[in-house]
Amino acid sequence: PVGMSVVATQKQFQSSSFEGKTSFGMSVFNLSNAIMGSGILGLSYAMANTGIILFLVLLTSIAVLSLYSVHLLLRSAGVVGIRAYEQLGKRAFGHPGKILAAVVITISNLISKLPLFCIFFEWFLNGNYLIIIVSVFIILPLALMRRLGYLGYTSGFSLTCMVFFLISVIYKKFNIPCPFDGFTNHTAENISIDGECEAKYFTINQQTAYTVPILAFAFVCHPEVLPIYTELRNPTKRRMQAIANVSILGMFVMYLLTAIFGYLTFYLNTEAELLHTYSKVDPLDRLILCVRLAVLVAVTLTVPVVLFPIRRALLQLLFPDKPFHWLRHISIALCLLFIANLLVIFVPNIRDIFGIIGATSAPSLIFILPGLFYIRIVSTEPMKSRPKIQAACFTALGFIFMSMSLTFITLDWVYGENRSGGGH
Repeated sequence: PVGMSVVATQKQFQSSSFEGKTSFGMSVFNLSNAIMGSGILGLSYAMANTGIILFLVLLTSIAVLSLYSVHLLLRSAGVVGIRAYEQLGKRAFGHPGKILAAVVITISNLISKLPLFCIFFEWFLNGNYLIIIVSVFIILPLALMRRLGYLGYTSGFSLTCMVFFLISVIYKKFNIPCPFDGFTNHTAENISIDGECEAKYFTINQQTAYTVPILAFAFVCHPEVLPIYTELRNPTKRRMQAIANVSILGMFVMYLLTAIFGYLTFYLNTEAELLHTYSKVDPLDRLILCVRLAVLVAVTLTVPVVLFPIRRALLQLLFPDKPFHWLRHISIALCLLFIANLLVIFVPNIRDIFGIIGATSAPSLIFILPGLFYIRIVSTEPMKSRPKIQAACFTALGFIFMSMSLTFITLDWVYGENRSGGGH
């Protein structure tokens, strides 16, 4: 009976999907683009509040844990022949599990990620009308692509923009002196602090507690893993795991280099948003203005990739047995972009909203749900086996991270302190 149900599930999946045609390289671009977020701008500040060594340990740990989480997802999907996050939830916990997975994916990507695009427009260009124009004429056409694989080209260009940002950060390290004599008069401050231009290797202060949530958010890509796996040419667990390894390793290197060179440029003067710190040196620096534009383009081109698993989750939740239809496909994309724009234009403090949502959804997507799915679905291993114990510990770690994140945000609200602002 179990074998028959697995075969039936596979047939149902195949009949409602299509043959994967996306190459290995395009899949790497899409997954890397899903990982990469504006949180990269806050990593130098995180390093300033942990020190180089502690930051490296934390970054490496989160990257390895993210890879293990992808392994759990792929193993669970392979056992039952399912490549949809929501269907894994249904297989593990029935219909409530399917609803939970769909809701977490939708809220996480819609509240925690899509508004970042709009916030960047507000920060860089200060115009609500421009947000709507770009949403309609750039993001919407890309979001209407039926296959995620087609976005590999725009994802590659988005990553190229962020590589330009990284190269600029490295270049500026050797062109901005310390102390910062080049500060303009209206932003100059008393910077005669002992050890101002001295790198710290291990630091613990009040802001250090935010580093783990920031880094956890920086590697959230799990809603996109199974859709990318679905469209992969010659799909195998090993091949998809290799895509995850390359993507996460690439982002790890980019995150680390950005954090190190940004921190070694400004040291104690590093602010929560790295580009803002450069603007204090010279607001009219042409290179930094180009970098701002590049980051804006990169964040814009990330939105269609993030939108894809939200639409898929909603289709699984609302129309599970319906075949593909362009009207539903287009309507959901329009509704999601409309909601994302409304959130930013009419909600004055959107950061607090997706701060709370991100603090709950990111640990759920990285740690809690993959661990629980593995424990419930992989029935060939006893609960006392080493893989099941590891998955249980992994799930418990997710609850710890969630509690930490919510505690830090609550304390920040109570005492009125500024958060580091480096979420994914």
